[in-house]
Amino acid sequence: MTAGVDKYRHAFLIGLQSGLVYRWNFAVRAFFSLFQLVVVFVLWGAAFAGAARIGGFDFDQTFTYFITTLVLQFFVGAFNEDYQISEEIRNGLINSFLLKPINYFLYRLSIFSAARVVSGALVLVPLAVIVPLLVLHGRLDLPHEGWRLALGAPALALSALIQFSIAYCFGLMTFWFLEIQGFVILSLAIESVLGGQIFPLDLMPARLFHAAQFLPFYYQIYFPAAIFTGRIGRAAAVQGLGLELGWALALVGLAQFLWGRGLRRHTAVGG
Repeated sequence: MTAGVDKYRHAFLIGLQSGLVYRWNFAVRAFFSLFQLVVVFVLWGAAFAGAARIGGFDFDQTFTYFITTLVLQFFVGAFNEDYQISEEIRNGLINSFLLKPINYFLYRLSIFSAARVVSGALVLVPLAVIVPLLVLHGRLDLPHEGWRLALGAPALALSALIQFSIAYCFGLMTFWFLEIQGFVILSLAIESVLGGQIFPLDLMPARLFHAAQFLPFYYQIYFPAAIFTGRIGRAAAVQGLGLELGWALALVGLAQFLWGRGLRRHTAVGG
């Protein structure tokens, strides 16, 4: 068992080294993400110009939500894992994994986790500058209940697993399709809307919001962000955590199914 764990620990360290080599890519992404906050500040500032509260929340609470979603995305977002997996399949590099006692899903998950450590650490640098300014001007409004951290931490971990599993499944589509870009772009568009990155999902009509809670996109960013920023209560958080766990297990199962079916179609050429 120790030897098995050690394999993925080494994969994690390799991913960490690779992330540090390309640290400027993450740093530039984090820097330019600050412009997104400027756009959010301007647009939602205009929306709140005619109303003190929208959907039961004021401007500071809404702005805090978008800051939280932006930060969490660097810790759990699957930025290009689908394309990396697709490249390894198309170029035959995946063949080497078929001859070794290593689980490809766990290997890629280790690489993904290492990359999120690097990108998450780098996004903290600009935050160290802007957060004190926001606190000074009273723009951050985070709740302080202890249970939010206790439930938010596992929700964030499951969110990362869901995002990775979806990207992994799209990468495996290369077994059937030569190009997966269309699928990925469509998925990103859906995730942006139903994941709460464009607007808080609780602003949707009640029926649509209720339906969204039964989709995996709800748990990618909105759910953990809603816990940390006080947009949902404890009962809803506990119930949502159970549904999120169910989606994580279902997507991991789907990933293993696609892997098995894909290998039946795979011809080991190259690598």
